[in-house]
Amino acid sequence: MKALLLIDIQNDFLPGGALAVANGNEVVPIANRLMADYDLVVATQDWHPEGHGSFASQHPDHDVGEIVTLNGLDQILWPDHCVQGTSGAEFARELNTAGIDHVIQKGTDRNIDSYSGFFDNARRKATGMETYLREQQVDEVHVVGLATDYCVKFTALDAVDLGFKTSILMDGVRGVDLNEGDCQRAIDEMKAAGIAVA
Repeated sequence: MKALLLIDIQNDFLPGGALAVANGNEVVPIANRLMADYDLVVATQDWHPEGHGSFASQHPDHDVGEIVTLNGLDQILWPDHCVQGTSGAEFARELNTAGIDHVIQKGTDRNIDSYSGFFDNARRKATGMETYLREQQVDEVHVVGLATDYCVKFTALDAVDLGFKTSILMDGVRGVDLNEGDCQRAIDEMKAAGIAVA
């Protein structure tokens, strides 16, 4: 069975949000339209506790975009975003949440970030996504959402690594491009890993 994965389509990643992705709002109507074509729709939700270690606000001598070591891993520092229970962490208002069958929350550990919908960034803990998809007899996933060069990329790479046939639907993704060319490099990396880019 094929599943549609909606990655982090949340207010803080839309224009005007704390960590806005340029034109991120454009993925919402595309996601809404695609939902009807799938028997299973799973959404991920960045769900950080206050004071998450990836927030630049927790590192007084550092700025957004700088890299620090967090729990033994290189960590890009971000603005405070998608804090549990805030409006910024909620799904985009225009997203058809009634069409979502299951939600996976990630980034819930203060000491480690989680770009992928499957694991934290060190793969120390699983989110439950793989278990849920296997229980539902899913063998193929199509991925849309935010952002191409971070959470979409890492979710797709983990999906194909776990043996799921994986596709990125380019109409339904937008990227950060913190460094110019990041999105293209992410697409190239996904293609090299055997992910279909449609």
